[in-house]
Amino acid sequence: MNKDFYCVIMAGGIGARFWPMSRSHSPKQFIDILDDGTSLIQKTFARFTEICPKENIYIITNQMYAEQVKQQLPDLTDEQIVLEPARRNTAPCIAYANYKIKAKNPNAVVVVAPSDHVILKEDVFKEVILNGLNFVKDNRKLLTIGIRPSCPNTGYGYIQYDEDRSYGGSSIYDVKIFTEKPELEVAKQFVESGEFLWNAGIFMWSLSEIESAFEEFLPEVNDLFKQGEGLYNTSAESSFVKATYLVCKNISIDYGIMEHAKNVCVYAADFGWSDLGTWGALYDISEKDDDKNVVMGNKVKTYNSNGCIINVPKNKAVVLQGMEDYIVVDNDNVLLICKKDNEQQIRQYVNDVQIDFGDKYI
Repeated sequence: MNKDFYCVIMAGGIGARFWPMSRSHSPKQFIDILDDGTSLIQKTFARFTEICPKENIYIITNQMYAEQVKQQLPDLTDEQIVLEPARRNTAPCIAYANYKIKAKNPNAVVVVAPSDHVILKEDVFKEVILNGLNFVKDNRKLLTIGIRPSCPNTGYGYIQYDEDRSYGGSSIYDVKIFTEKPELEVAKQFVESGEFLWNAGIFMWSLSEIESAFEEFLPEVNDLFKQGEGLYNTSAESSFVKATYLVCKNISIDYGIMEHAKNVCVYAADFGWSDLGTWGALYDISEKDDDKNVVMGNKVKTYNSNGCIINVPKNKAVVLQGMEDYIVVDNDNVLLICKKDNEQQIRQYVNDVQIDFGDKYI
């Protein structure tokens, strides 16, 4: 393995659209959501041990999840668990990780990936990431992964690529524009054009190139973290980072850098990807019964019900009658019954429940 290849796994989100299974105290990346014995973050970590040295893999997460990371990934050292004192979106998260890695290896080439995605074709994924890391090692580019769309999904961002500007006959192209979560009619046009890819939120770059991009497009973020040079990987790091996050702006890497930089490329790929962002996404990739229901629970009876995803505690007897295309989730002190078509409103439901009933339900 190339000792200069590093991985940053982002694991600080709360997965609100997967409520009520995903909660603020135990978000979806730490849950065995596929019911196969391992959590999503464990799958992600194992995936990247095939790509870069284990000691070069960093988990960046909120400090409230430190113990869960240690418990689920016991092979990690404390230095590899990077703790954010507050949520400030992906750009500050990445800037922090950049400087921490730079203190060890300024020649690092980094892949940044979410902790909660599903990859069905692991071998293809490994090939794509290794190809991408070698590409950014040799080219002054910022690279993102684009997934060929199978439907006009409005829950994903889209990337328009320039088919006439590829690199060495590969599946890597220059990017024209990014579009965040379009309306359905626009998404249909994107898919029909054949010029757009889903934005998978996976990035690759050399440390030097992403630092240059931060200096140009997000200097206010970069300058904050740059002040900590000499403190990273020391006992002074924690207090410096706490002070930095108090004043750091909240902004995504897509909006802050990728949408503005002129040297952005996209790798068009198909490795059985799902961001598993919603119950509908889980339904799509799960095994279904004869009535096209996805059932997680061993004492569930359905009558005249089809197209539903049902997640209930094992050994809890549940009867569903006359339901079509519903999400039914019973978890701890919350029961959710929601049409699949309305799942994008779950964030609003979470907010309303928190306001009316309190934090213990979210």
